[in-house]
Amino acid sequence: MKCRLFLIVIPRMNHLPAFMTSLNPTVEEVADVKTAVSEAVTNAVIHGYECRVEKIFLRCTTCEDTLEIEVEDHGKGIEDVTKAMEPLFTTRPELDRSGMGFSFMTAFMDQVEVSSEPGKGTIVKMKKTIGKGRKIWTTQSL
Repeated sequence: MKCRLFLIVIPRMNHLPAFMTSLNPTVEEVADVKTAVSEAVTNAVIHGYECRVEKIFLRCTTCEDTLEIEVEDHGKGIEDVTKAMEPLFTTRPELDRSGMGFSFMTAFMDQVEVSSEPGKGTIVKMKKTIGKGRKIWTTQSL
């Protein structure tokens, strides 16, 4: 089993696609992951830190054909994670937030798990199997 770990502190998120190259992702898979990570980071900035400049930690791990990503902040946390993950729910309507961040993460990744403690921060864990679409396409085209 081949596994790798990569830790960066935002704003160096541009290294994420390079880290993924060992999995030979499609352009669509890279775009999906970048979108999901961008949504998680945006949530940390807007909601966790309430637009203050603070550190956001991004941990990336590959194991076999699976990419695992954790986005962690030490902001104000989420009181009700289940409610926060509902489509169109936002705590910042005055900033024209659409409330679709967690919905996009869930749509683009295979698995999304959120753990949060008010006053301590939030960790968003996401997983995506890379190459799954290629395998289906190859099988169907034979």
